[in-house]
Amino acid sequence: MIQEKKSPAALLKIDRATSTPLHRQIYERFRTAIEQGLLHPGDRVASARSLASELGVARGTVETAYNQLAGEGYFSPQGQAGTAVSPSLPSPRSTRRTPQRTETRAFDPALAEAAPPPPLQLGIPALDAFPRKLWARLAARRARATTAADMFYGDPSGHPPLRTAIATYLRVSRGVSCHPSQVFVTGGYRASLALISHTLLERDDRVWVEDPGYPPTQEVLRSTGQRTVPVPVDEEGLVVARGVRKAAKARMAVVTPSHQAPLGVSMSLARRLQLLDWASQAKAWIVEDDYDGEYRYAGPPLPALKSLDRHDRVLYAGSFSKVLYPGLALGYVVVPESLRDAFGEAARTWSNGCPQITQAVVADFIREGHFSRHLKKMRLLYARRRHMLAAALLKAFGEDVRIDLQAGGMHLIARFGRRREGDKALARRAQLAGLNCQPLSVRGTARFRDEGLLMGFTNVGSALHAQQLAAKLHKVLGREP
Repeated sequence: MIQEKKSPAALLKIDRATSTPLHRQIYERFRTAIEQGLLHPGDRVASARSLASELGVARGTVETAYNQLAGEGYFSPQGQAGTAVSPSLPSPRSTRRTPQRTETRAFDPALAEAAPPPPLQLGIPALDAFPRKLWARLAARRARATTAADMFYGDPSGHPPLRTAIATYLRVSRGVSCHPSQVFVTGGYRASLALISHTLLERDDRVWVEDPGYPPTQEVLRSTGQRTVPVPVDEEGLVVARGVRKAAKARMAVVTPSHQAPLGVSMSLARRLQLLDWASQAKAWIVEDDYDGEYRYAGPPLPALKSLDRHDRVLYAGSFSKVLYPGLALGYVVVPESLRDAFGEAARTWSNGCPQITQAVVADFIREGHFSRHLKKMRLLYARRRHMLAAALLKAFGEDVRIDLQAGGMHLIARFGRRREGDKALARRAQLAGLNCQPLSVRGTARFRDEGLLMGFTNVGSALHAQQLAAKLHKVLGREP
């Protein structure tokens, strides 16, 4: 398939001071671009006329270079379609024989094309169950209706129809009462937390974080200059009393109350009220990361912590990565009314906003009822897939495994007994076999002693698939090394 041509200015730089003929320079620049992977098989290149005009050389000079590239198999004339890099050329990722020489090019992993997530990957929704055809229709409709105004920078606080759609959804489904102007659309959870930190915190402010917790939370806070205070989590969630003893005057707490990451417990009502009381007395803020609160398999979804907030101390952070797909790179944060202007100013300072057409498609998806139907479908699907993986693991490992199945979430915890190895070594062996299990122990501080393997179940496609994964894991972990 012929793709769009690359800009010649990005690939070629003619040096008129050297003795190397101009046509040879053009030839060598193109050949190097192909061998280094800047031009790919099938890419269309500029016509000789337009390239000659851009480089300020005679058309015949370019044609001479093109003829040599075609003669050596680099270029393929396509008639009226122009000239393209030969589709028959092999990939530049591996060692290959070129028409003139054999050489090995180093491949930079940072430039690798995206690949599907490995089995048991955490935090990825069921990509096979996403309504691609419906999404494509909505996106195509938006693209056809694009106006000049849509092509300009949008509101850095977020596309107004999306902010309205989010506010409406949260009021009905999560019990969060807010005005659309309190909703700020971001590039995801990390961007939301960074926006909060830049707006509300000073360097060296102390922030409670869960122990064990979600690693990106500490990464973002440390990068913005805050001091994190790990607070232990038990079967009722964050132990507020321990947080008060460690740092009563902390400026913020970041929690995952609906489904704690990674233990999966839900914060009890008593703990929620304790946390809200502390924030009110300390004039501190609470960030509620409701990363997968929609996925609860025993009873209805729990109301958000924000719905209990009577003193406007809670900022509610959500993300579309877990409920639609990560490639959207869209999240949002709901702020108290008193902070609306400060966040609006911060959004204008720190961001140009997210792509307007993407936000518009998500707004349509929510407003037309597809979002709520999709979530209902995913809750049923994930409950089945969780059961299939748990059953397959129990069948493969028997009494050697204990599986934690909490009321909600997108992963389970498998604990393997009677082993000399720790969970980090077990996870490493699984990962070498292509199974992306993660060790629980590394999610906490040195005082956190619990161990187990975290496994995402959302992309386990069938009972047979679950059995295959469990059998592969058993082969890898079945015996001590």
